[in-house]
Amino acid sequence: MRKTEDIRVYFDEVENTYSEASKSWKFVYSWLDSVIFALVVIFVVFTVLFRVVGVNGRSMVPTLHNGDWLAVKAINMHYDRGDIVVITQPNKLNEPLIKRIVAVAGDTVDINFADGTVKVNDQLLKEDYIAEPTNRMFDVAFPVTVPEGCVFVMGDNRNDSLDSRSTIIGFIDTRYLLGTAEFRFFPVGEWKIG
Repeated sequence: MRKTEDIRVYFDEVENTYSEASKSWKFVYSWLDSVIFALVVIFVVFTVLFRVVGVNGRSMVPTLHNGDWLAVKAINMHYDRGDIVVITQPNKLNEPLIKRIVAVAGDTVDINFADGTVKVNDQLLKEDYIAEPTNRMFDVAFPVTVPEGCVFVMGDNRNDSLDSRSTIIGFIDTRYLLGTAEFRFFPVGEWKIG
């Protein structure tokens, strides 16, 4: 009788130990499952809906600065004037560019470098976002009309930006637009893009 009770106590202890271990593993599994699910969701969001792109250079100052990190909406079939875009069109610089769309297909762009103003379709642009007036010219003669399927882009730091004013960059084929910059990841707290 004593042996039977000892065996029963032994199995109760084993069962309690197994039960506690099982509860611990269930907690760890539940926690791990949640972390993996969150990582998969983040991966899907940032490979299908958004891309993360770093800003390199000063061409978009004061809107964007060297070292900023942006979330770029990758699914975009329509681009508007004022959109900040990431450009992957091959160029002599051999690097992606981040610029602002100034004009879309069919628009006529005219720049008066003497007074630094930009007109699109004979309308003077109100450009609160630029660092200074557009005084730097390159080799493109103005006015120009943007061809079908293209956009005309410039950096917000107009006098320190190589952009559509130069034949090195030229008009941008919309097939080479990675997407529009939606918000800033870094620096933290400066989410909004002007």
